[in-house]
Amino acid sequence: MATKRKRRIRIKWKNLIIFILIIILFFVMLIKGTTSIYKLITTPKKEDNKNVVKETVKTEKQIKLEKLDNIQNKIDYFNEDYLDRYLEYKDENKNLDNTQVIKNVNMNLDKKQYEYKIPSKYTNTEKVLVNKYYYLEDDYIPDNLEDIDRKYALSNMRMVNVAKEAFEKLSQDAKNQNLNIIAMSTYRSYKYQINLYNRYVKNDGEEKADTYSGRPGHSEHQTGLAVDVYNKKENYTNFEKTNEFNWMQEHAHEYGFILRFPKGKEKETGYTYESWHYRYVGVDIATYIHNNNISLEEYYATKIKDW
Repeated sequence: MATKRKRRIRIKWKNLIIFILIIILFFVMLIKGTTSIYKLITTPKKEDNKNVVKETVKTEKQIKLEKLDNIQNKIDYFNEDYLDRYLEYKDENKNLDNTQVIKNVNMNLDKKQYEYKIPSKYTNTEKVLVNKYYYLEDDYIPDNLEDIDRKYALSNMRMVNVAKEAFEKLSQDAKNQNLNIIAMSTYRSYKYQINLYNRYVKNDGEEKADTYSGRPGHSEHQTGLAVDVYNKKENYTNFEKTNEFNWMQEHAHEYGFILRFPKGKEKETGYTYESWHYRYVGVDIATYIHNNNISLEEYYATKIKDW
């Protein structure tokens, strides 16, 4: 009888020890599982690490944007690729507000004329821009050049078809008002511009010539969309004093033409005021420029998205 009791006690102790071991094992596994879950939650994934890096880059950019008062949220012609240029130009022109800084840099006014060169985009369209930064290749000849009717021009005057037709209508409507608006200089080839520009340089020196004549490849006469006019009576340089000029000021945009080098816009256009030089840009663009009293450069800087 005593032996059976001893066996029972041994079995109970054995069961108790097993039970305790099971409990200990359970808690060990619970602790390990909890630790693994915690690590899984708190350890960033590789993808998260990439996001952290991206967030750091964004923060660096944000610091720069804050120097411009986050103007990118206020205007739609902000170009992120020009961010450093904006900041450099702002530092050099502290008197300008941020909006003007963006416009000026978009017009490349932070760069030196004829040294910072960009191939003209939108060739063979009315949106093409040619100035002291944007240029045409020496072999560029616009499509669809046509002679202007001799009723509206001197001999051998050619323009791109759409501009030629618009100019003839403009000239005829002016004629109906007893006004003469005659084309005296239109399309010029690259080669022609070489000879013309060199003659001006010889007469007036390069610095002076650059104020009123485009260097070869930088003259918009090569686009076939530009026209110099006169009224048959006055020298073209006196066109501003004529009734024809007053009519053009009021109506040119209705035919798709703008005064290309307006008074007070010398900094933007790079040229002195020319009352006789007009450029076809289409009715919509011409009307916008007319109504807002801006230059083609300013339109391009704020309305054309891929400068």
